[in-house]
Amino acid sequence: MKKIYVFCMLTLASSIISCGSDPKKTDNNSPEVNPETTVEETKTKADFPLAEQGKALFEGEGTCVACHKLDTKVVGPSIQEIVAIYKAKNASIATFLNEASEPIVDPSQYSIMKANFAITKNMKPEQRLALEQYMMSLAP
Repeated sequence: MKKIYVFCMLTLASSIISCGSDPKKTDNNSPEVNPETTVEETKTKADFPLAEQGKALFEGEGTCVACHKLDTKVVGPSIQEIVAIYKAKNASIATFLNEASEPIVDPSQYSIMKANFAITKNMKPEQRLALEQYMMSLAP
């Protein structure tokens, strides 16, 4: 309860301080913000609330980054290719990472990916969902 009170007080103080400032002015350390970009970034964060957690898993304990890059096939297919196929087939990457569905992107690579299931199957369902959201958030 105390944390909520502190958060509310900080939010209120921030609002009061910023009321008199000119939104078009920026200091030398802050780039000018394009309102359209801000709306899009907010939309992305709202659509993929676990994406930051997914990024940490993708680059860390999930070891995904060793085989998957954004737009280049390395060992495995690119993230963009994976996301495009999963979107087109209305399938779940998280379900695949739990080894509960068949490979749909490049079945010939399945034996290589199978080694990583030891990692992804031991993740919590929310972590697998976070990986999926991170990958989906990168798609054009």
